[in-house]
Amino acid sequence: MATIIIHKDRCTGCGYCIESCVYNSISIESGLAVIDDSCQMCGVCSSVCPVDAIEITTEEKKDTNLSEYKGILIFGEAKGSNICPVVYELIGKSRELAAELGEKLFCVVLGHNINEQARALTGYGVDEVYVYDDPNLSVFKDDIYTDLIVDIVDNIKPSIFLLGATSVGRSLGPRIASKLQTGLTADCTALSIDPDTRLLLQTRPAYGGNIMATIICPNSRPQMATVRYKIMKRAEAVPVYKGGFTSLEYVADSIRDRVKVREILEEEEEESLIEANIIVSGGNGLQNREGFSLLEKLADCFGAEAAVGASRVAVDKGWIDYSHQVGFSGKTVRPRLYIACGISGSVQHLAGMSRSDFVVAINKDPAAPIFKVCDIGLIGDLYDVVPELIKELEKAR
Repeated sequence: MATIIIHKDRCTGCGYCIESCVYNSISIESGLAVIDDSCQMCGVCSSVCPVDAIEITTEEKKDTNLSEYKGILIFGEAKGSNICPVVYELIGKSRELAAELGEKLFCVVLGHNINEQARALTGYGVDEVYVYDDPNLSVFKDDIYTDLIVDIVDNIKPSIFLLGATSVGRSLGPRIASKLQTGLTADCTALSIDPDTRLLLQTRPAYGGNIMATIICPNSRPQMATVRYKIMKRAEAVPVYKGGFTSLEYVADSIRDRVKVREILEEEEEESLIEANIIVSGGNGLQNREGFSLLEKLADCFGAEAAVGASRVAVDKGWIDYSHQVGFSGKTVRPRLYIACGISGSVQHLAGMSRSDFVVAINKDPAAPIFKVCDIGLIGDLYDVVPELIKELEKAR
């Protein structure tokens, strides 16, 4: 961990460091530079100081006794008083990994009025659930959540620590990994155990989704990864199984809290797309923004369980909002039915929808890659095909 030091015997109070700090973390008090808690250790101030009065030191990484680390820990992300769906997918996969390793499965949950939901996780094959339930945890804050989770990890020493690749998980993961001085593989699409080394094999798309990279963390613990939602199979309840439940005390005085949340704005479209059972998606073949009006009519034929998606090209051209984007750089979805209209089927897009139960592709290019992965392919102009589909669905209703 890095530490910043002001050498008072050298500092002249010139103010060069203040001008260089983009975080406004430095002030001059009594003729000397003072750095507050908002410092990000970027090192710019140290490099511009004309008298070398600012020094950043890095603590050497301690040798890790790998044999001390056992078990798998999951971050039980909660929204309000509900456990997020991605947690059940993490449990499902982690149960498989824990069984292969012959080790225990743990879960840590932070929130407010969350005890009942957290306790229910013990019926899904989790050996021990650790819970911080406190009003101060009702809203996610990086500082608080990071410090509490690092404390849990230091105490139970899991060999593997998994988080959902949600906005919260993607924010927490790097902070926790940095404090624990371990590695982090982001946006994993597959996890397995190497039978020879017992290391976690963490697979994720790389180079824009054109290859799949498998990453290991042989020298540090825990082995950390964030996992995409709708990638793993959801855990089923185990009626005869009941794990342990530990309630932990939140002590506000010992925790950093540098952020004040004034308002939270929900983005409903993101949730509706990820949870939709039927998705009608449009791509470059729509040719214009108005094409999505046709796809909305098709989606309406399926009722409330349907949503409209899009390829990256359609989003980049401004035809529809990013919250509808499906793919490597968008959302990962797993609907019962996925209808791809005017979508060629790039590797990046397939990464987000390939786990759909049933895929229908509509494209006038018979060589489009989407036809290699679809269950039914309709070769033709979507502006001829989709209206006919709408007519037939309306008749069926």
